[in-house]
Amino acid sequence: MLGARFGAPGGTVMNMRFSGERPIVDLTYSDVFLVPRRSDVTSRLQVDLAPGDGTPATLPLVSSNMNSVTGPRLASTLARRGGIGVLPQDMPLQQLDAAIRWVKRQPVRWDTPLVLPPHASAADALRVLPPAEGHGIVVAENTGPAPLLREDVAGIVPAARLATSLPDAALGDLVRGKAPAIDAEEISEGRAAFDAVDAAGADMVLVLDHGHVVGTLTGRSALRSSLYRPACDSGGRLAVAAAVGINGDPAGKAKALAAAGVDVLVLDTAHGHQDGMLRALAAVAALDLDIPLVAGNIVTAEGVADLVAAGASILKVGVGPGAMCTTRMMTAVGRPQFSAVLETAEAARALGAHVWADGGVRYPRDVALALAAGAASVMIGSWFAGTIESPGELQRDADDRVYKESWGMASTKAVQERFGRLDAYERARKELFAEGISSSRIYLDPLRPGVEDLLDMITSGVRSSFTYAGAKTIDEFHDRALVGLQSAAGYEEGKALPVSW
Repeated sequence: MLGARFGAPGGTVMNMRFSGERPIVDLTYSDVFLVPRRSDVTSRLQVDLAPGDGTPATLPLVSSNMNSVTGPRLASTLARRGGIGVLPQDMPLQQLDAAIRWVKRQPVRWDTPLVLPPHASAADALRVLPPAEGHGIVVAENTGPAPLLREDVAGIVPAARLATSLPDAALGDLVRGKAPAIDAEEISEGRAAFDAVDAAGADMVLVLDHGHVVGTLTGRSALRSSLYRPACDSGGRLAVAAAVGINGDPAGKAKALAAAGVDVLVLDTAHGHQDGMLRALAAVAALDLDIPLVAGNIVTAEGVADLVAAGASILKVGVGPGAMCTTRMMTAVGRPQFSAVLETAEAARALGAHVWADGGVRYPRDVALALAAGAASVMIGSWFAGTIESPGELQRDADDRVYKESWGMASTKAVQERFGRLDAYERARKELFAEGISSSRIYLDPLRPGVEDLLDMITSGVRSSFTYAGAKTIDEFHDRALVGLQSAAGYEEGKALPVSW
């Protein structure tokens, strides 16, 4: 019962409070709201969203370790703006190693160029990039890992031009003149970068360092560089996390990932409060890798105590709230996410540990509520699956709407990928017990097709939440958050009316 915890008389922790009687039922995000309080925070830019959980993150946002959510491209883009991407445990070790090293090679201050050869068609380009403003294709013969020289670049094709191009048109034929370029030394900070792009009069410019293309830049990305702080390792490279399962040789895999340069290790299984997890966690902790260890998933204070004792410093919290998850309907197991975060965060604080709230967020308000409940960071899955940077090719439905395919990590599709090396009989046995959605279309928001567009929306809402509470940091938000209960009608009242009303 929540009434027995969280600032009850005689307790030592007094963080988030309820505005009325403390509830005796478990709650999810839609059941609650934040009450505004007197505030001396006059601007959203006064708010520092760094989670302070021992990771390199400067934003409290983590992309889920799902095959359809986090790949190297999304992980690098997210880290450039301060979040952490968790590469999934289903990737073979060799691919994980390559993905980590690829992220570490990406530019921190500039965008990673999306390079295609001149003979690639507009249809080829539309499989990786929608015709959205602020994006473009660098057309060059050299599309491999070797450094790209300025003279190798035929030009830049703005993504918006793809909408009016014939599908079989060669990108080389769509180039209009030499690509504009600016020198990296001339743009030391965000305003200078923005002014340089604006002066070039182009949607996108190349960034050069001694004749080598080290990145691309748009006016929007230059502006973002002045608002976000990248998540970097001690060597100034972009940070990235990776997940490890609890079966097989988790310690050996963890050691290999640490050698590749991973910054955070996530030991992940659907039911994290089990002996198998405790053994795997203890084995990895014994390696003393000097890397934050995340473990889950759990939903109780007892789970926190056991996993912290085994070596975890961050707990991944959530059973059943994900959009691709059918666990609760199949098994009746789980817990409403707000209450799960509330209880585990209080227990983690008492032990010097932290919580990542995993799943159930559909609006910026949900992220704010998870932080109010005590989470250091919030994991996002399906929301990020429908972005330009997530794994997989862009597809179109009968109405020409752009989408990507997504699936749950316990679904038949995920099981088939995870156990593809087993013989047909053993694989079929595994499939009998699959849960979750195997195929779902996640449509790209035409106004926010990229993960950075979603970050702008989410952080704008969360920063405003902090100002309403009178908080400048996540710790202050934990302390000052005042939460009320609401009816289903109250929740509906808070939604904007459709434009057609």
